[in-house]
Amino acid sequence: MTTQPETRAAAMRRFLAAHGWERAERRPLAGDASFRRYERLSAAGGARAVLMDAPPPHEDVRPFVRLARHLDRLGFSVPTVLAMEEADGFLLLEDLGDETYTRLLAAGSDEKTLYQRAVDVLIALHRCPPARAIPPETPLYDRDRLLAEAGFLPEWHLPAVSGLPMPVSAAARAAYDDAWRNALKTASELSVPNTLVLRDFHVDNLMVLEDRPGVRACGLLDFQDAVVAPVTYDLMSLLEDARRDMAPSLVTALTRHYLDAFPDLDREAFAASWAVLAAQRHTRVVGVFTRLCVRDGKSAYLHHIPRVWGLLERACRHPALAAVAAWFDHHVPSVWRCAPAFPRPGTRP
Repeated sequence: MTTQPETRAAAMRRFLAAHGWERAERRPLAGDASFRRYERLSAAGGARAVLMDAPPPHEDVRPFVRLARHLDRLGFSVPTVLAMEEADGFLLLEDLGDETYTRLLAAGSDEKTLYQRAVDVLIALHRCPPARAIPPETPLYDRDRLLAEAGFLPEWHLPAVSGLPMPVSAAARAAYDDAWRNALKTASELSVPNTLVLRDFHVDNLMVLEDRPGVRACGLLDFQDAVVAPVTYDLMSLLEDARRDMAPSLVTALTRHYLDAFPDLDREAFAASWAVLAAQRHTRVVGVFTRLCVRDGKSAYLHHIPRVWGLLERACRHPALAAVAAWFDHHVPSVWRCAPAFPRPGTRP
């Protein structure tokens, strides 16, 4: 396993040479909030591929490979894995092109058409029996993990916006955790089925592949963190996106399109599950976006935090989250529901 930058660069060159790409032109592609990096490889004759650089121990390429093969077998479009070096964390992937949802929406493509195509992917996936949809080794998104992630907000965000090293007392933090335990317990008892949840199902990770039929016309890019969780989660993460605003009428129409495909789903249970998981996700995202800046020096996500706070406040209106909403009302004044004003990259508050 390589650790030093020079050694890793040499290992990358060896990997490319071993698979015939040593002479390829290399161009960086947009990264993400992880330690992974991507490069587009262009070879003579027009051949293209994508290099995923996922350095251990922070990253592990095996879940991506396992999920890619599984989703392909289910009939969805994912990048084909062309070659891999597990120990060093390198993958060669099929290049699906440049038509990401993010780029197409920015260029003025029809929003409803794109989103409905993505919702149709979820409908097709959720129609699969769980025994077929969920591959072995997929972890359960259980209450302990959900609770730990909800803790990112008081741990990372509140110190960064308040300027205090310990913004909440031990008693207040215990009350926070208790409020979340109750909300998550309520959600776990709802009659909403579990399925394979891709977890980062949003416009940055979706592509248009016009030459492919049906649901395969929507390409999936980021799914290595898939879990077993309620069917509400991916639809919620698509329609309550931290990165862009959506008209409430469109969210309602797309949610109805999904629910029409599952007439036996309990609508009240679905709404409660959506609200609790939305609140948890938005709480986690506020903490993660702050952590990316404070700990990792990545400030690009900070401007999304006010939008995420708005989504969080809306989710907390549901009765299942009354205790969580009350905690925020008491401990997090509106002036702290914002992006950190003076981030200090590379240091923890």
